Amino acid sequence: MATASDIYGLLAEFKDPAALTEAARAAHGAGYRRMDAYTPIPVEGLSQALGMTHTRLPMVTFFGGLLGALAGYALQYYVSALAYPLNIGGRPLHSWPAFIPVVFETTVLGAALTAVLGMLAFNGLPRPHHPLFNVPEFKLASRDRFFLCIEARDRQFDVERTRDFLERLSPQQLWEVPR
Repeated sequence: MATASDIYGLLAEFKDPAALTEAARAAHGAGYRRMDAYTPIPVEGLSQALGMTHTRLPMVTFFGGLLGALAGYALQYYVSALAYPLNIGGRPLHSWPAFIPVVFETTVLGAALTAVLGMLAFNGLPRPHHPLFNVPEFKLASRDRFFLCIEARDRQFDVERTRDFLERLSPQQLWEVPR
């Protein structure tokens, strides 16, 4: 029998989205927090059943946009007022209304780049191989199967107790996922 350090987690297959959602709700209610569900279609209410909270990505994106705006403004100020001060038609060197289009564009650029890179970082991507790929039936998760995986890194995870808990939820099949 494998120990918690030998396996990635336990993977249970359920017959339909409703059974998967109920299993996720029961697992969250039992105190499991390190788990995820895999489905071929969006399942309404599944993320709430898994106990997923809001992400920090909007805040990171906001600060990326703010940094982009400050960088765009600072670059224009440096170029027009400090590095190359050209007096054209008696206009001021620091003319902030003329800086607005570039500041807007650098804000969008900073926010977009931060959003993409932040999403990749928060999701742990790129990840060319995932331990769930070791279970041959998992390839059907993108077709017509519904899976719930409780990870071994969960504080409450114990191979035997978690297996008994998942078996009480009446899955169609149950696998130990090797690392």
